Amino acid sequence: MQCLKDHQFTAQCLESILQTLTEGLFLTDEQGVIRYCNKALETMTGKSSEQILGQKCCTLMKELCAPPPECNLFSKGEIINTECSLFHNSGKIIPVLKNARVIKDSEGKILGAVETITDISVLKRTEQKLHQLEQSTSQRKQFGRIVGKSQQIQDLFGLIELAASSNATVLITGETGTGKELAALATHENSLRSNGPFIKLNCSALPETLLESELFGHARGAFTGAIKDKKGRFEMADGGTLFLDEIGELSALIQIKLLRFLQEKEFERVGENITRKADVRIIAATHRDLRKLVAEGVFREDLYYRLKVFPIHVPPLRDRKEDIGPLIEHFIHKFNLETGKSIQGLTHEAAITMMDYCWPGNIRELENAIEHAFVTCQDSRIDIFDLPLEIRKVELRKNICTPQRETEKPMFEYYYQKRPPLTDEIFMAVLKECNGNQSEAARRLGIDRTTVWRKMKKLGMI
Repeated sequence: MQCLKDHQFTAQCLESILQTLTEGLFLTDEQGVIRYCNKALETMTGKSSEQILGQKCCTLMKELCAPPPECNLFSKGEIINTECSLFHNSGKIIPVLKNARVIKDSEGKILGAVETITDISVLKRTEQKLHQLEQSTSQRKQFGRIVGKSQQIQDLFGLIELAASSNATVLITGETGTGKELAALATHENSLRSNGPFIKLNCSALPETLLESELFGHARGAFTGAIKDKKGRFEMADGGTLFLDEIGELSALIQIKLLRFLQEKEFERVGENITRKADVRIIAATHRDLRKLVAEGVFREDLYYRLKVFPIHVPPLRDRKEDIGPLIEHFIHKFNLETGKSIQGLTHEAAITMMDYCWPGNIRELENAIEHAFVTCQDSRIDIFDLPLEIRKVELRKNICTPQRETEKPMFEYYYQKRPPLTDEIFMAVLKECNGNQSEAARRLGIDRTTVWRKMKKLGMI
């Protein structure tokens, strides 16, 4: 076939070129009536040329459009890379990309328009799959407010989902700062009780008498200062979840009362004899080894098994260092919002230092380190000198992260092994080593936290 004649394309050659295009193509007159279409458009619409020719171009599209001259194409002169939808004869909607230009004569008069239609169905399906993948990745990196991508955290997410699907009592164990409360909250928020209250109480924060009142409530006149009836946390959590943190610090009396509630769902306020009921799910947490406390006679064995119906362990950060990166990103985003800064991340040296550290304070310590860096950082990235001293200083880091040798054991270790009489000097020395933390002092001395509080009161320290 000869395409050129007198340096011009022949009509037959032009027809062959237009029919070879994989894009749908059609020509309209100045009224928007289709006067020509190629085979690709027939395939795309599922219609024959006889069904297409003579129709208004807007009849092909799902989107509403005005006829000329109000039509965007005829008013603006062109349409470039516009996504729209094409009707297929089967009723299916096909996503397409449209390009069009008006055709003018030598005097600028509009004669009609030429439009091309590109099927982007495959592209749209790919975009959808990518979006689903991104959503899936996002879900794997975060569950509730728990952030992480390690296998340990994926296992934790699975356990939380299982716990949320039941009404069983949950015991969450893990070191201080690992996120036990977040695990409890995620369990509640994904359970059938999610519309009910989530009430929390730190069992180590109060002495026995006040803790009993906080848990079970009290009647007016039950004790000095009880000027009116007060609901306890059990009543406040009715229909929802009660989270008891530091459950290992409960005194023997509170353990008995909690056991009764777990067995019978009944309790009495302090100072009254009325038996009350509450529909409450208990989630307890501790950083202590309850098995060891049971063996030592400090914690009731029957209560231990009542609490440990469904155990969940939150692993320490040092055992899942692949989560440090996502956690740093999370906290940088958080503090950027809070401070109005635009810190983009860490320098390479700072990132290596963060990965090398053992994080004895776990996620809480990591969050505090990033918050500290936000105070000192003056650039777009956190540098090693913006980090707290104990993290970036090799000597300090070594002391924190290296286990102590036998000869370097502090006083409380010898006390715990030999158990001499608890003198005021030993008590005050241990309390000083614990920076006044009553729970930690109780743990090291092997006594109840209430005993620590009473001892401090006797010595005039509180």
